[in-house]
Amino acid sequence: MIRRLFVEEEGQTLVEYGLLVSLIALVVIAILTVLGQKVRNLFVTVNTNIASST
Repeated sequence: MIRRLFVEEEGQTLVEYGLLVSLIALVVIAILTVLGQKVRNLFVTVNTNIASST
């Protein structure tokens, strides 16, 4: 029974997929955080320019 635990790879594959999904999620969150700030700054700049031109 103990030998089967070390030979069986189904659990290892599931853990690897879980790690990949969590890594991808972290990268997406980081990208959205950076792009979110840039988009916000762009809208603030456009709003300021529109308000000052009228």
